[in-house]
Amino acid sequence: MRLFNCEVCGQLLYFENTQCMRCGATLGYLPNKNRLSALNPAAGEEGVVSGGTASEEAAQGQAAGADGSGQPEVGAQAAPQFWRPRADPDRTYRFCTNAQHEACNWMLPDDAPDQFCQACRHNRTIPDLSDQQNLERWRKIEVAKRRAFYGFIRLGLPLRSRVEDPVAGLAFDFLADAPDAAQKVMTGHDNGLITLALVEADDVERVRRRNMMGEPYRTLLGHFRHESGHYFWDRLVRDGGRLAQCREIFGDDTQDYGAGLQRHYKEGPPPEWQEHFVSSYATAHPWEDFAETWAHYLHIVDTMEMARAFGIGIDPAADRRNELTAEVDFDPYRSTDINELMEAWVPLTAAVNSLNRCMGTADLYPFVLSPGVVRKLGFIQALVHSLPPD
Repeated sequence: MRLFNCEVCGQLLYFENTQCMRCGATLGYLPNKNRLSALNPAAGEEGVVSGGTASEEAAQGQAAGADGSGQPEVGAQAAPQFWRPRADPDRTYRFCTNAQHEACNWMLPDDAPDQFCQACRHNRTIPDLSDQQNLERWRKIEVAKRRAFYGFIRLGLPLRSRVEDPVAGLAFDFLADAPDAAQKVMTGHDNGLITLALVEADDVERVRRRNMMGEPYRTLLGHFRHESGHYFWDRLVRDGGRLAQCREIFGDDTQDYGAGLQRHYKEGPPPEWQEHFVSSYATAHPWEDFAETWAHYLHIVDTMEMARAFGIGIDPAADRRNELTAEVDFDPYRSTDINELMEAWVPLTAAVNSLNRCMGTADLYPFVLSPGVVRKLGFIQALVHSLPPD
């Protein structure tokens, strides 16, 4: 993820912003340009007037990344209009239809055949939005989904919808539990269809499930990245002719999947699992090992891109052997050297984990990347860049 600037006044902006809080400009994200752009109304249209919401105090909060800064309701007001983004002034754009629900700030050209943006066109089922709780939870899910798609697009991954490919297209069902249902909605993947339980957007419930499952990490964005790993295993490994290479690194995926999960939940991970796996859940089956490693690769490159955007470098005065000295002076999404990533990632996480401990909070990245795990991450990196594995 990166930072953005308002082309009107230079204000520092973040991915979810829909209005510049310094000058009042309406904003929209252009996935084809990777730009959060200030928008000019198209000819004959009236722009969204800030109505006095922009101010120095609000601008400072927005620049500092304050949660909720950026007036998401502006997206709903702007949804039916046509715009000329300053990042692409010769074309006319419109907002994704989900902007009317204050659930998306992405745009598409006005002559595009779709009503939905490059991310939202993959939604197959959304919850009943007349229920306010459903609406609020769905909005949280959409924030995480757009961040996941940012990474997919940056890596140039294949993103065919179910309309384009009814058999192998990527689709999402965001489902609420039926009242008094004996069987709760389960998050998972099935042949390109990713189901996400709406209740996962409830922070209290998600933490309860994390504790119950003994997980060090459980987020909406993590769900998208993990479940997408199953989808891209199908597309890039199985359909991409990389099965033999993948099995050499992750193991035999033909072993019984259900039995593997039952064994994991009954017996837990094997001794010394951290020497070979990024998480305990990855030990359940090679498919889960791949999906977990895939998710961590996406975590790593996206976090490092933001560190680069902030100009973060690590150079501890107490580190006299320079073991934790690093600077992200390259594009993590384009890097094809896993050692280059690790040499910056390990010092970065050591620093941020230490900062979190100073605040009495859990480590940002509570995982150990052994040489065996780094080799698996290297396979993922080579896979997404279509390189032969080492």
